[in-house]
Amino acid sequence: MANILKGAPVIEAISKRSTEKIEKLKKHGISPTLAILRVGERADDISYERGAEKYCEKTGVAVKKVILPADVDGETFYSTLDSLNKDGSVHGILMFRPLPKHLDDEKARKMLAPEKDIDGCTDGSLAGVFTNTEIGFAPCTAQAAMEILDYYGIDCTGKKAVVLGRSLVVGRPAAMMLMHKNATVTICHTKTVDTAEIAKDADIIIACTGQMESIGKDYLKAGQTVIDVGISWNSEKNKLCGDVIFDEAEQIVENITPVPGGVGGVTTAVLVSHVVDAAMRVL
Repeated sequence: MANILKGAPVIEAISKRSTEKIEKLKKHGISPTLAILRVGERADDISYERGAEKYCEKTGVAVKKVILPADVDGETFYSTLDSLNKDGSVHGILMFRPLPKHLDDEKARKMLAPEKDIDGCTDGSLAGVFTNTEIGFAPCTAQAAMEILDYYGIDCTGKKAVVLGRSLVVGRPAAMMLMHKNATVTICHTKTVDTAEIAKDADIIIACTGQMESIGKDYLKAGQTVIDVGISWNSEKNKLCGDVIFDEAEQIVENITPVPGGVGGVTTAVLVSHVVDAAMRVL
């Protein structure tokens, strides 16, 4: 049976780090503040927003919500984003994407100030991931995977790591972050030949395919660590599931994150820690 890499203690450790920094900031009269910029009333955006608000309240990060109607015109939206970029009291901006089709999502992404891009979506933030420098912030889910590896003492040096998925949100940044940890990294995607065989040779697997329970025992071997980023509602099982078939993996691998209770909650903790770190950079 695998060791279950639960997210709760990782969240607690991140919270402790953030709290210590917030105490230092407040001694300098700085209150770390997150601005949430949401257009419309998408249920998934609202759900994530509530989770972020709850965690901010617990940690001591202030929240400024800017909610615009779904039919907001471009001039109003971009001027609002520009104001948040220039607002010295705002240290981080969470801009929910994708935006409604009448707004230019790419323009908004490029317009967001990298130093306030706590979700890691701008070109500046992604450049920082590739150069391993503090330009913006790493995408939260990719960093959450790294936080779990670090917390549980899983050394990546010299290990074979396979990332299943190549998105800019998780796959590619996670691969670069693993490389910075001295792993030898392979990225597999929909055009990869013999993906299962490649994955089975890995020491560490980051599963971020976005395909529910698409990774089974033919991808796995004893001794592996599996970080399952996926989360989908399985109507047949009436529960949340990841990209990995957990019941199969648990019997084979050495370590695995659960779904739910793994990467998801850590992602929110990382998001809020980025707000605090952004505030620290202005000291």
